[in-house]
Amino acid sequence: MTPLRLAVFPTERQALYESGHYSPAIRSNGFLFVSGQVGSREDGSPEPELEQQIRLAFENLNTVLAAAGCSFAHVLDVTLFLVNPEANLETLWKVLPDYWGDAPYPALTGVGVPWLSDFQFEIKVVAQLPEQA
Repeated sequence: MTPLRLAVFPTERQALYESGHYSPAIRSNGFLFVSGQVGSREDGSPEPELEQQIRLAFENLNTVLAAAGCSFAHVLDVTLFLVNPEANLETLWKVLPDYWGDAPYPALTGVGVPWLSDFQFEIKVVAQLPEQA
């Protein structure tokens, strides 16, 4: 019997996830559930500039997706968290096309939040595993 949850760990950042006591992603029933990814450097500290922080969050996301044999093309659902969206949404829309790919786009939920533990942006996704596509 296959376990309900199979953790996916990209080797480059495994220590960071172990210190946080969570899995970067879980494979289950043909889907990949990716924990929220932020624009953190290798040591876990935030990238200070917003555009670069968003880009680094996408790069961190792509690293997790790749560890599961996926790419952003497999992403079905996206939840974005953005601190101070009134001031920061334009920067997000500037960066998004560089990572989003071609239509049809994934489903999207955007949430304005007051705090993200010293970060300004977080992205969480659900993807279909390639062997299930």
